[in-house]
Amino acid sequence: MNKLQFKNFTKSLIVITILLVSIFSGNLLAQSKNPLPLHFPTPKNIDNMLFYIQRDPNINTAIYAINYQENGKIDKSNPIKAYWIRYAEKGEKKDFSYVQRKFAYGIESKTVNNEEFELQFVSYKKLPLTLKKIDSDQKYHVFVNVNQKKIQVEKIFVRIEGGSFWLPNVKYAEVTGIDTSSNRTITERMLLK
Repeated sequence: MNKLQFKNFTKSLIVITILLVSIFSGNLLAQSKNPLPLHFPTPKNIDNMLFYIQRDPNINTAIYAINYQENGKIDKSNPIKAYWIRYAEKGEKKDFSYVQRKFAYGIESKTVNNEEFELQFVSYKKLPLTLKKIDSDQKYHVFVNVNQKKIQVEKIFVRIEGGSFWLPNVKYAEVTGIDTSSNRTITERMLLK
């Protein structure tokens, strides 16, 4: 290979490299704008779990469980116990931080009667939930109305695309659970505004 051929070969190699980097970078940008969903683990064998929340950008899972007192009765002043299962950190159980509890994942409750409570997420008050004991199994369950359907909540997935810690860009939430009218498992999507 003479000098001229080598120069042309080198130029071609540089152009190909630039093209490949551009294509690869474009794919990365496209993925960051619309990342693929993560593969989330399903929490198992969680005492008194009512439902759980999973969200981008990691597989850590917020667990919401009945908060029983030592006497076995529900704590009416604080009926929900919420905490993380940090699957990204070897499945470690960890309490919410103060900021997470007060501004993001915490739940406020109000007693309706002996066996029923009104619940609201601290970060999204437009989605009222009801915690109540039902006759069929004498256990507490959480219910929500989404798209004119009453759902016994099992899990909630929140799709986040960018934003910041204080103002995440939440695209939608999906509620999965039992449709109380058909007794079938359903998933309903809500656009959050």
